[in-house]
This record gives sequence, C-alpha cells and structure tokens, in this order.
Amino acid sequence: MTTPIDRRRFLRNAAAGLGAVTLNQFLTACGANEMRTPPTISAPTVLSPTARPITPTAVSPTAAPATSAPTQPEPTASATPLPTPDLVVARSGEPEAMVRRAIAALGGMERFVPRDANVIIKPNICVAYHTYEYAATTNPWVVGALVKMCLEAGARSVRVMDNPFGGTAEEAYTISGIADQVKAAGGEMVVMSRMKFMPTTIPNAQTLTQTAIYDDILKADVVIDVPIAKHHSLALLTLGMKNLMGTIRDREAIHWRMGQNLTELAGYIQPKLTVVDAVRMLMANGPTGGDLNDVKQMNTIVASPDIVAADSYAATLFGMQPEELSYIKAGTAAGLGRSDLKNLKIEEINVGA
Repeated sequence: MTTPIDRRRFLRNAAAGLGAVTLNQFLTACGANEMRTPPTISAPTVLSPTARPITPTAVSPTAAPATSAPTQPEPTASATPLPTPDLVVARSGEPEAMVRRAIAALGGMERFVPRDANVIIKPNICVAYHTYEYAATTNPWVVGALVKMCLEAGARSVRVMDNPFGGTAEEAYTISGIADQVKAAGGEMVVMSRMKFMPTTIPNAQTLTQTAIYDDILKADVVIDVPIAKHHSLALLTLGMKNLMGTIRDREAIHWRMGQNLTELAGYIQPKLTVVDAVRMLMANGPTGGDLNDVKQMNTIVASPDIVAADSYAATLFGMQPEELSYIKAGTAAGLGRSDLKNLKIEEINVGA
C-alpha cells in the first residue's frame, strides 16, 4: 500500500503535472439502461483509523448457594437507543478525524454500507489545473477517510470517480491529490468511460425526463456524494445536489430549470450519504477558482443521509438561507428532503475539544 504523501511532496508532484493539462473535455456515450423507480416525491495529515471493536472481559461464573432464596433482578436502564441525528456537523479537527466523528454520530458507516456492498464515492474533481488548496476540488483526505471507512464496514469494492470538464480525468485525479489518498486507503480510482453513459428515462419527472447517466453509478449498491462547498457563478453554490451533475453526460442541458432538474436527478440516483467538505471553502469565482484569496479555511464537515438537509446547512456557512438556492427549494417541495433546519435534530461536534 502506498504511503500518503506529505504536503511538500504532494505540491511538487502536482506542479510537475500542470503542464499536461487540456481544457474543456466533454464525454459522449451511447447504450441503454433498465428503468428504476424513484422515491415519491494548511494540508492535513492522514490519521490512523480510530474505530476499534470493544472486546468484553469474560467473567467466570459462580454458583449460587443451593439454599438461597430467589432474588429480584436489579432494575436496568432502558435499552431504547437515543434517536439518531438528522444531520451532524464536525469542526476543528483534521479531515479524517472530523469525517469519522460525523459518521459515527450518524450511526456508523455500517448503517449506510452493508457487508459485500459495491460502493461508489462521487467527489468533485472538476478541473486538472488546481491543487486542493484552491478549493475547487474535494479535499483528498476527506475522500480517503471515506474509502477506509467503507472497507472497514465490509464493502466488497470502493471506487471513486468524477467527470472533469477541465483537463483529463487522469490529470485531475493526480493534481487534486485524490488519487494518492484513494490508493493509500485501498480504493480504486476509475476513469469514466464514454461508452458507459446510458440513456435513462426518469419516471414521473417533470423536466429531466431523459438523460444519460453513468452505468456503474446506476448499478452501485451505495453511492456516497462528497462535494466541496464552493461558490458557483450560475447556481450560486455547488453542494451535494449540484455535485451529481458529474454523473451525467449532457451537463449543459441541465442548466435550464436547474433546481427541478437537479431534484429529479438526485431522486433517481438516491445517494445513501452526503458528506459536504467545508474544510476549505471557495467563497468567490467558482466553480474553478484560482485565487487563494477567495478561499476560506473552515475546518468543517457536514454529513447527513438527507441530501437536501446537508445542502441547506452548508448554505448557511456562506451566510445564505436554504431557500435562496433553486435546487434546495425544489427538493424540499418535491419531498426529496428537508430544509427546515430549526426542526431537524442537528448534532454539532467540536473534534478539537
């Protein structure tokens, strides 16, 4: 297993690869797909896994006296588990530690990843000309932590992929730092083939009735959505729902009635878990950025099985209200998820405390 690179070595490697970048590569594909029914609608260091099973200490049995009278059992505390939060926010720690604490508070990765599951993790790796410090791509240590946790939960395979629009996938995977962390964690980076975007009909859709979705994502047992929280010149913000645009071929077409289209796409793909990377946030000039003055270090992770709730909370990190984003407003109206943050059970964890 390859040892995760440190920051200096990572940046040297990244700089060496910058000259090979090409721009505006778009994918085409053909094929067919079976129909599915949608629901009703700075650099951090890699940490060793902290979750270990607890082995109970064996107690030697003792025989009760034969003449002793029966005793009443001592009262025990209720075995009813505490309700699981709808959303968890972890702050002020290294990326892996924050991810682990957030997922543990949601019930553990086992809640989302069954044993022997085929898992696909979808980060944002949109361009090949910025290292992760510029906050245009998902933090590599966040992605690596999720790969480890899926494998620890018993996943059969964990693949990581995206569909970059600036440079080749291989360049973007390397320069972002994600490829190294995924490999070190035991996962697989996959270049999305042009031939595997399958024409798909979305039942009951109002606007996105047909689109070409990547076949491996449709066939996965579990999809985990891992966007970076960043500004977007058209959508206002790129968060979990917007990040799913990388699963389809014709991204330009989705910009018409974006809110409704993203709602229907998210409802069809149905990611089991959304983890918003707000370790470093791009506050302006998104989605590609390029100026470190536009980056704000937040050291925050937002995690929820509800993609609308995750995006709603992440919007507030930019000083915005959820209803200001068309896709959150449409997702709430369609019953895809909840944006009423005041009524959600939210757990906040200070990892550095």
